[in-house]
Amino acid sequence: MKIGITGATGQLGRLVVEGLKGKVVATDLVALVRSPENATDLGIEARTFNYDQADLLTDALSGIDTLLLISGSEVGARTQQHGNVIRAAQSAGVTWIVYTSLLHADQSGLSLAAEHVETEALLKASGVPYTILRNGWYTENYTGSIANAIAGGAFVGSAGHGQIASAARADYAAAAVAVLTSAGHQGKTYELAGDTAYTLTDLAAEVSKQTGKDIPYMNLPEQEYANLLISFDVPAPLAEAIAGWDSGAAKGDLFDDGKTLSKLIGRPTTPLADVVRAAL
Repeated sequence: MKIGITGATGQLGRLVVEGLKGKVVATDLVALVRSPENATDLGIEARTFNYDQADLLTDALSGIDTLLLISGSEVGARTQQHGNVIRAAQSAGVTWIVYTSLLHADQSGLSLAAEHVETEALLKASGVPYTILRNGWYTENYTGSIANAIAGGAFVGSAGHGQIASAARADYAAAAVAVLTSAGHQGKTYELAGDTAYTLTDLAAEVSKQTGKDIPYMNLPEQEYANLLISFDVPAPLAEAIAGWDSGAAKGDLFDDGKTLSKLIGRPTTPLADVVRAAL
C-alpha cells in the first residue's frame, strides 16, 4: 500500500515522513512536492505535485492508495487547490484521504477557518473515504517570536487572557503517522490540541524563567498590535491576520481540552517549557 504525502518538504511534512519511515518500508512512501530536487534527502520517491496544476495531479497520484493532504500555505487559494487534489484523487483511484484541517473549523472565528470548512465539504462530497485531522495551533507559532521578545524586552500580542491549547509541530506529525498506519479512522474528524493550555502571560513568564530576564507580556488592542507589526515591516495583510488570530485566541478559538491528540499518539503532548527551550 503506497502512501502519498503532499507538502512533504515542508516543516510538518518532513516530520511526518520521518515518522512514517519508522513504521512502513520507505518504498511504500511517495513525497508529492513542487520541487522534487528539494526532497532528495527524504530518502523516498518524490514526484512533482503542484496544487495549481490540476491537469497533472492525477498522473502524479498513480498507484497511491492513501493520501495525506497537508493543507496548502496560500491563504485565499486553498479551497481551489485542495479541490484540484481531491478531484485528482478520485480520478486516480485513491482509497483514503487524510486531511489536515483547523481546530473546531466549523465553529472557529479565525480567518483561516472558512477554507478548511470548504475543503472538508469537498472531501465529504467526493465519495472517497476520508479522515479529518483538525490541528490546533503549533506552539512554534508563538515561540518563533521569542528572539524578538527578548530584543524588545516584552512579548507583545492581542490574545488577552485567552487559553491556548497548542502543541508542538512534532505532536501533530505523530498524530498523522498514527492515523495513517492504523485502522478504524475512516469517516472520523479529530479535534487535536495540546494537553495543557496557557496564556501569553504564561508564555512570557516561561521565557523569563528560562532566560533569567524579565520579559513581560504586553497586551494591545487588535489594531494597535497590527500597526506595531506593520512598523516592523510585516506586510499589512499578514499583520492584520496575525493580530486577528490573537483576538481569536482571546475568544477561545485556540482552546480545546479533549486531549484527543495525546490519546492518538499514545503519550502526553510536548510541554510548553520544552518548546521554549528548543527555541532558545
